[in-house]
Amino acid sequence: MTSGAYHWGALAVQARVGVRDLAEHVGRSIGTGIRDVAAAFIGLQPHLVVGATDGAGRVWASLLTGAPGFVRATGPDRIAVAGGPPTGDPLAEALATAGTPVGTVVLDPRTRRRIRLNGTLEVTRGGFAVEVEQVFGNCPKYIQRRQPLELARQGAGVVRRGEALTPDQRRTVRDADTFFIATTAEADGVDASHRGGLPGFVEVLSPVELAWPDYAGNAMFLTLGNLTADPRAGLLFPDWESGAVLQLSGRARTEFGADGSRRTRFRVESVVESVHPGRLLWSTPEYSPHLGSTTR
Repeated sequence: MTSGAYHWGALAVQARVGVRDLAEHVGRSIGTGIRDVAAAFIGLQPHLVVGATDGAGRVWASLLTGAPGFVRATGPDRIAVAGGPPTGDPLAEALATAGTPVGTVVLDPRTRRRIRLNGTLEVTRGGFAVEVEQVFGNCPKYIQRRQPLELARQGAGVVRRGEALTPDQRRTVRDADTFFIATTAEADGVDASHRGGLPGFVEVLSPVELAWPDYAGNAMFLTLGNLTADPRAGLLFPDWESGAVLQLSGRARTEFGADGSRRTRFRVESVVESVHPGRLLWSTPEYSPHLGSTTR
């Protein structure tokens, strides 16, 4: 890092947008310790989003699920995860390799709360742990509220792999109100973050190209900063009502408009579609009230 919590890519975006002072203030919330209230929150959640790089250098975001308590804080700078990604997941090998840099998001649709924890993976018996180097909360902006319904029982596994989106997958992306994005800045580790909007906020420009607006947020620009330093990215689109998961890996870049708007364009390089085991099904969403006042 070149300035507290930020590396040069984030600093460059903050300077371009004109929020360096605000970002410096907000950046003080990034710590290394997991507080008791955060530990309690983590232990109640049934899923964890993890971002990492596979053996071929592709960045992915994966969804891990389990009964509440499968992720728990075991110290002020450590979380333990029981189990791992499902069979066929593109990060299966990376999440079984000690020293893998990872970014994680713990998000609760019921309360619209989220915590991000980034660090280095340690292999444990029956799962893995993360030695946490960064931990911070984010505001509830753009998170859709959902309620759990039931645990799915039908079969699971990888449904389809490819290098471009099928018509059904393109429909999934267009209908999405939520996705997760994993990015990296190499020596500065991996970060995983959340994006939310009304259905249609992610545009499908072609079977291999997507775009979405960057809404006003916390001024950190960790994701856009990583993409400035390294264009690799992984996207995760969960289908909350069926348990299906769409994972994309590719490269992204940010376009800055003369009116101050920002837009990210993503080029698809690899696609994995799967049905998740032990998945919790969720209700239709109550959209975030902030979506009525988004800025592009």
